[in-house]
Formats: sequence, structure tokens, C-alpha cells
Amino acid sequence: MQIPGFGQVVKDIDLGWYQSEPVPVPALGGVLCRVIVDGYDEDPAPEDFHAAIRAFLALERSALVAAAPSIFAYYRDIMDDVVDAGDDDWYVEIEGPDTVFDHIQFGDAPTISRDSHGDRHVYVSLECECDWEPEHGLQIVLRDGRTVTKVGPYNGHLTNAAAYADDTLEGVVYHTLR
Repeated sequence: MQIPGFGQVVKDIDLGWYQSEPVPVPALGGVLCRVIVDGYDEDPAPEDFHAAIRAFLALERSALVAAAPSIFAYYRDIMDDVVDAGDDDWYVEIEGPDTVFDHIQFGDAPTISRDSHGDRHVYVSLECECDWEPEHGLQIVLRDGRTVTKVGPYNGHLTNAAAYADDTLEGVVYHTLR
């Protein structure tokens, strides 16, 4: 199977998605990623996937950096919980949004899929590890492969509205639980 932007992809028969050969992703510092494309076969508008793939592969790092204040807010919430629990062994010091990316390790398998419950856009979801939350990590989601529209613990949802079943959270990049 060929998917524009990736060329030849391989289908995982058990999971039903496609995986690209390693491709460099500029927004992630040129890291080679095997991108997963989920829901492509049954989608009525595969050109939306093609557009999201093109946008994501052309994306500059600045698009992710724009989300640094929201990612830093997630970090602060987790560290506030650590302090409240008196668990100083888990405390990670990050000075501010400008240095938060020094504490993130991007995954190498971004997933591209359509939001089947909300706005029906195609999203790219990045599962990352981060120094401040080793259990749940960090999820960064980009609508149409261009704009960060959700950050927080990895939960697999593409929007905060879907994650919390709350339409008032549509457009909210980081939803604090505090």
C-alpha cells in the first residue's frame, strides 16, 4: 500500500493500522520516526490524512515550542502534587517554559488518526516521555498536523473535550485537574 507523503507502508494485520518506513520529522529535531496511520482504509476522505501528513512532515520546531507554556503548566500541576505528597525524591526542577523541552524525550512512533467523536479533523498524536511524570508521560496532539491542540498525560484521546466528555473543553490545550 502507498500513502502519499510516506510511500510504501506496511499494514499491521492484528491492529489494522499502517506503519511507514522511518522518515525524518523536522519538528522533532530530525528524529527518524515510523509513523502509524490508523483508520485510513475506512476513511471517507483519505486526502485529509494526506494533508495532515504533509503538514506534519513540514512542521518546524516552533509549532511545538508555542505549546511550551501549556506543557509547563502540566509540569507545575504534577510537581505541586509531588510537593503536596511530601515526595521530594520525585521532584524535578524546571525553571520555566523556555527549558521544559530539555526534559522531554519524543517518541518515535507518531500516530495519525481522525477524531471520530468530535470535530472529525485528522490529528497527529505524539507519545513522549518526560522527566516529571514517568508513569503517564506526555501526549502532544496536533490538529491537521499543524497546530498543538492538546497536551497533558498520555491518555490516547485527541482532544480534551473527548478525554473528559465535556464539550466546554473544546479548544482547551491543557486542562488542569486541580
